[in-house]
Amino acid sequence: MRKILCAIVAALSLTALSSATHAQSDKDILSFRDMAGVSGPYRGPTNAIRGIPGGGANWLIDEGRGELRRDGRLRIRVRGLVLESTGANPSATFKGAVSCQTIDAAGAAAVTNVFTEEFPATPTGDADIDAVVTLPSRCFAPIIFVTNAAGRWFAVTGY
Repeated sequence: MRKILCAIVAALSLTALSSATHAQSDKDILSFRDMAGVSGPYRGPTNAIRGIPGGGANWLIDEGRGELRRDGRLRIRVRGLVLESTGANPSATFKGAVSCQTIDAAGAAAVTNVFTEEFPATPTGDADIDAVVTLPSRCFAPIIFVTNAAGRWFAVTGY
């Protein structure tokens, strides 16, 4: 009887540990409801943010919201991401990017940028990015970007 009781306790402990690990992997690292379009001195490569250069023209965004989870799941809902000059989006696809402050193998501060695959974008600047990226083991101060295929950002978390 004692062996059976020990086996049940061990099984329950493993189930609880598995549930806790799963809950941690599903936990949001970052949830956001605002994004800002590239503008001013952030256009082009001169003032790249964490190594990611801005698009070459001013962009506007009506809605940019989403979440990043510990397991690397990235969701971004983009609506109305368009060039300020034309009110249209000339890019057929957008990518999501996550920028993390991290610690490199030598123990020094570093930046790691990871990108999603391309997702279709409409001429009115709408897209839904739903992907899983491989995050570094530690991701401090994450920033989320919407980029073109070449990795130039059009929108970034903030306002």
